[in-house]
Amino acid sequence: MKSEKEKMIAGELYYPTDPELVEGRRQARIIFGKYNTTSPDETEKRKKLLDDLFQQHPINLYIEPPFYCDYGPNIQLGENIYMNYNCCILDVSTVKIGNNVMFAPNVQIYTATHPLEHKARNSGLEYAKSITIGDNVWIGGNSVICAGVTLGNNVVVGAGSVVTKSFPKDVVIAGNPAKIIKTIDNG
Repeated sequence: MKSEKEKMIAGELYYPTDPELVEGRRQARIIFGKYNTTSPDETEKRKKLLDDLFQQHPINLYIEPPFYCDYGPNIQLGENIYMNYNCCILDVSTVKIGNNVMFAPNVQIYTATHPLEHKARNSGLEYAKSITIGDNVWIGGNSVICAGVTLGNNVVVGAGSVVTKSFPKDVVIAGNPAKIIKTIDNG
């Protein structure tokens, strides 16, 4: 029988009040709470806190505080990632972020979702869908990436976009809901 955490990661209905999950969120809040109060001069302390939060050692990761997430270890990071102020990642399921990715201020990434039927939703059950962000992606300020989305390599997301579906590589997308605005010639 699967644990609630295993169900959560697998995208199955699970109870978020499970003690293991509550503790995981508590630990993340402690770590990013410390991170968010560090000085820009405390580079080694910041690096250690991020290593502890993500449980990996990302190369050339820079996050402007404040930063928020649900768990941390469900976020898989490539190299050379910049996240501007007030990034929030609900990493109930996996979030894979490629190399050379930039987030403008207030980018929100939500793997978490809920049943549409009110009885199921009111039961306390929820689920998640993983998100994948390719290499060389730039996400504009105040954009929201919704559960289940995959963004191909070299995608540019216009500011204020709500991305509700997946997009292929080499496109500029924008709007609510986001749609392809143009193709990028990365030849």
